[in-house]
Amino acid sequence: MHDFDATLREHGLGRLRRGVPDTLQVNVGKRCNQACHHCHVDAGPTRTEMMAAATAARVLALLAQSPGVGTLDLTGGAPELNPSFPELVAGARALDRRVVVRCNLTVLFVEGLAGLVDLYGRHAVELICSLPCYTAENVDRQRGGGVFARSVEALRRLNAAGYGLPGSPLRLDLVYNPVGAFLPPPQAALEARYREELRRAHGIEFHHLLTLTNMPIRRFAEQLRRAGEEAAYLGLLVNHFNPATVPGLMCRSLVSVGWDGALYDCDFNQMLERPLADGSGPRTIWDVGDLAALGTLPVATGAHCFGCTAGGGSSCGGALV
Repeated sequence: MHDFDATLREHGLGRLRRGVPDTLQVNVGKRCNQACHHCHVDAGPTRTEMMAAATAARVLALLAQSPGVGTLDLTGGAPELNPSFPELVAGARALDRRVVVRCNLTVLFVEGLAGLVDLYGRHAVELICSLPCYTAENVDRQRGGGVFARSVEALRRLNAAGYGLPGSPLRLDLVYNPVGAFLPPPQAALEARYREELRRAHGIEFHHLLTLTNMPIRRFAEQLRRAGEEAAYLGLLVNHFNPATVPGLMCRSLVSVGWDGALYDCDFNQMLERPLADGSGPRTIWDVGDLAALGTLPVATGAHCFGCTAGGGSSCGGALV
């Protein structure tokens, strides 16, 4: 019932394989100043896993050796909490790569990080910021009391620095994910609603909204089990499989790197500790030169892959169709 590879075959799609990667997504650690209910990373303030400076330096060297990889995508936890974060940003920009940072917004108020907005702007970092709803009730229920108010203040600071304004090159996208066991609504319609509500109530501007499906992994999976909803949610994902999403799946063009330097097909496989599918291939960032060598390898799949292919699809870039 939950055999993803069998579902691909039923739709005449064959085994899922990688293309030549254009994005290097790096999880620099699981420490975060928040502990969100839906977090598939199981990140939080007490996590100690953190990418070492030598590993971060190898990431930059690998990026330099991989001319086809144009984007460094930094995630966590809260990636800004890693001491090597400024060096990763500056190093990637010096290599003329795009730098995308997945920001939880409230990290802007962490002691010692007052210069984050200036750092973002100086290096033209593209921000993808979590805001699971435009109402305080829903955000605080998922992410903790007072998070919505701090998120709004962070967005105002970013707008004041030029981020998210119409015509501004300083890109600011927001991320929506459901607060329960259901699929996101259509991305374009929800973006219009977000824009209307945030502009009217708070004077906030942003470029685009990305909708993400909650993955039945780690903390959200445990939440589903406690509520007795795990089977129903997996059934929902399976029943809404959309073959049109498969060509755009992020695992086909992205390489995921763990905080310890291990290689994965995607961030979700990383959290499930599922290495690259080809057992004879590289396992860490020290085992590969140009990341183009990973092209055409099969992707390690599982039942969680239905989360990326349900409905309009879901990826680190939002809906797929």
